[in-house]
Amino acid sequence: MKLKPLCDRVVIKQLEAEETTKSGIVLPGTAQEKPQQAEVVSVGPGGVVDGKEIKMEVKPGDKVIYSKYAGTEVKLGEDEFIIVRQSDILACVE
Repeated sequence: MKLKPLCDRVVIKQLEAEETTKSGIVLPGTAQEKPQQAEVVSVGPGGVVDGKEIKMEVKPGDKVIYSKYAGTEVKLGEDEFIIVRQSDILACVE
């Protein structure tokens, strides 16, 4: 099964959380904060949203930082994805 986003939506897959701190302390799963970094899996076509032309700025494979409470979480099989609007993506990581 494959997710194909519509309009200005982007499907992202969250990157794994750090399990140890810089000082070497191992964090249990409950103490780990959800990372806000993800990899773009697929991108919608863009188009006109609310009367404005939307040009897609990201592409599959990009690493991005997104808003903390943005998007809709979706589980397909064993994989978990988040569907966000392009405007919820704050930056690309190079």
